[in-house]
Amino acid sequence: MEVRLLKSEDAKAYWELRLEALKSNPEAFALSYEEAIQRKDPLKEVASRLQEEGSYTFGMFDEDRLIGNVTLVQEKALKMQHRGNIYAMYVSAENRKAGVGRSLMKTVIQHAKSISVLEKLNLTVEANNEKAKNLYTSLGFKTYGYEEKALKVDGHFHDEEHMVLFL
Repeated sequence: MEVRLLKSEDAKAYWELRLEALKSNPEAFALSYEEAIQRKDPLKEVASRLQEEGSYTFGMFDEDRLIGNVTLVQEKALKMQHRGNIYAMYVSAENRKAGVGRSLMKTVIQHAKSISVLEKLNLTVEANNEKAKNLYTSLGFKTYGYEEKALKVDGHFHDEEHMVLFL
């Protein structure tokens, strides 16, 4: 297995995994599967985002198959450039418990540390996702906020925890 920075050529694999994530874990993402499939040209959009300055999406590959990903986005505003945000963390169900998530997170943290202006990383996690929270905590993240009823999925509310890691 190999972790690497995704390129525009990886857009199709990323989009397929993203749709899987939105369908299988809707409580973990703000975007819904239904909204995602309505996009006019998602592959072009993803390919463009994978080349965007200040945005870094890492993927874990098992041979040629993308099995997990995570995105780091550096804030652009001058007063907030010291902040990075982690988004879209996902590992396919059949590859969980194999250290894929930990490898992805370690890679993204290491990359963040190589960006001299970044001083902290923020992320949001569904409050009942104990496995993800345990992973983030084991890597040094701490909860700094709790948002009740952050997302509403199929008529049910989901709370979120906001976590930070100071680099």
